[in-house]
Amino acid sequence: MRVLVAIMMAFISTVALADSTGARKPLDRPPSATDVIGGLYNFSRFQQGLLESTDLKGNAEVKHLAALRAEEAAKRDKALKQIQETIGAEPRVGKTTPVAASLIEPETSDGPSYVRSFYASQIPEYESAIKLLESYLKAPDNIALAAFARELLPVLRAQVKDAERTMADK
Repeated sequence: MRVLVAIMMAFISTVALADSTGARKPLDRPPSATDVIGGLYNFSRFQQGLLESTDLKGNAEVKHLAALRAEEAAKRDKALKQIQETIGAEPRVGKTTPVAASLIEPETSDGPSYVRSFYASQIPEYESAIKLLESYLKAPDNIALAAFARELLPVLRAQVKDAERTMADK
């Protein structure tokens, strides 16, 4: 039951994130470079929030993974900042739902329920970022960002598959 609630909370936060980042576009207009940069910054904020959440109540496994993802987010943000400065983009970074709200709090944070909810909260966020990049690559408006997106997509796809596999195993 708790896992179902966690999955629903993660879905709701993703819907809110999609609305706040401008990921919902008219069907005739693909996302612009500014939309993609803003969406990826929001994804990074989500990953940083995972680290903050696990600092409060996570076990060693989730703390390690959250730290790794936050480090990757910081590197991604640094590369995005260079692209952003080159094209003069001013992305809108919307409000995101606090990550802690999407994670369940079992009696012990070392329990499999917490670990499953940790991974479950990530899946819709990854899927949203992947969809944004795929949409952008259909009609990119910046060569550097398109190259960045092509490099990032396989990494995100592999990470979401790992999260799905790990969640199913726990």
